[in-house]
Amino acid sequence: PAPVPAPAGGPALPRDWNSYAPVVKRVAPAVVVIEGKTKARPKLDDPDPGFGSGVLIHPAGIVLTCNHLVADATALDVTLADGRTFPAKEIRRDPKTDLAIVRIEDPAPFPFVEFGNSEAMEPGDRVLAFGAPFGLTGSVTQGIVSARGRRNLNVNVVEDFIQFDAAVNAGNSGGPLVSTEGKLIGLTSAIKTRSGGFQGVGLAVSGKLADAVAADLIRNGAVKRPSIGVQVRELDEDAATRNKLKPGGGVVISEVVAKSPGEAANLGVGDVVTTFNGQAVTTPREMLKAVVAAPAGQPVAVVVVRNGQAFQTRVTPVEQLDVA
Repeated sequence: PAPVPAPAGGPALPRDWNSYAPVVKRVAPAVVVIEGKTKARPKLDDPDPGFGSGVLIHPAGIVLTCNHLVADATALDVTLADGRTFPAKEIRRDPKTDLAIVRIEDPAPFPFVEFGNSEAMEPGDRVLAFGAPFGLTGSVTQGIVSARGRRNLNVNVVEDFIQFDAAVNAGNSGGPLVSTEGKLIGLTSAIKTRSGGFQGVGLAVSGKLADAVAADLIRNGAVKRPSIGVQVRELDEDAATRNKLKPGGGVVISEVVAKSPGEAANLGVGDVVTTFNGQAVTTPREMLKAVVAAPAGQPVAVVVVRNGQAFQTRVTPVEQLDVA
């Protein structure tokens, strides 16, 4: 049957159908701008503007932001949406996920945003991105979830990204990505671009990962992760020739901590690790990713080349605080 037109002057659509204003009003007061007071002034062609965004996740003044915004700063200013500025009392960082916690203080409780269920988000779900692109504080853009579970992008060591298409630019880093319910489901961390500007591919650390990392940083000051107690470096030409390997055919162990799982597994300085837990490792970054992804307390296979001879051993990673 033919549709019946609505009568003139009929009821309008509910506001939450045609405007995000109610969500913005709930979230915006908890969005902050973070600026390093002692950070060196960036060069004109430096994509890092020297400031970024963050979001309050607890009324006691706990701000979640990106590690790359605070890593080089010894002092920070945190400015709220209402214009008040607070000095950071404490900074706790996790470089492997590019997340950090900044603590500010005030007798009154701060506005904050609760974590939502990022695992329940699906491609096509609407999202809002908050932040201060190019210093334009109080900005918000809208889009959809483009994909979930993006990994192996070589952005961070530990990765679980939500890809989205809401416009974000320099200054948005550390800003919240929220659902239409106003819940925190991600933290803007990076963009994929060939121009240096936004090209429709934003990446936010998933709320699930951010929530877990934030909890560890708040409770322990660092994140607990598997470790085997070794340091590695690139396989240079001399080490490759000595071990009858091609350049990039593994990583060289440069340090073994005493009484560590690595020492117990007969790993030594100068050994070349080619495979860890079934994964080929060609760079220190790949080795690190393989170790932190391994199950703590369970032995995993490691293929090692020593003086040109390959052998296999088993190492049992132990969970320990990964201090930045």
